[in-house]
Amino acid sequence: MLFAKPENNFREDISEYVAQLQLHMALQARNLVPTLTHTSDSREQFLQQTQADIEKLASRQYHN
Repeated sequence: MLFAKPENNFREDISEYVAQLQLHMALQARNLVPTLTHTSDSREQFLQQTQADIEKLASRQYHN
C-alpha cells in the first residue's frame, strides 16, 4: 500500500513519543539515584561512567 492510514501514523508517533519518554526517564533516574554498590575497582567505575556518558550522548543525538 502506498499510503499509510492516519491511525497507523498516529500509533507510530505515540510509540516514538513513549520510547523517547522512557529513555528520558531512565536517564533522569540514573542522575537522581546513586549506585547501590560502591565500586572500589577503577575499571568498573570507568565502565559505569562511560556507559552513562554514551547514554547521554545518544539521547542528545536522538532528540536533535
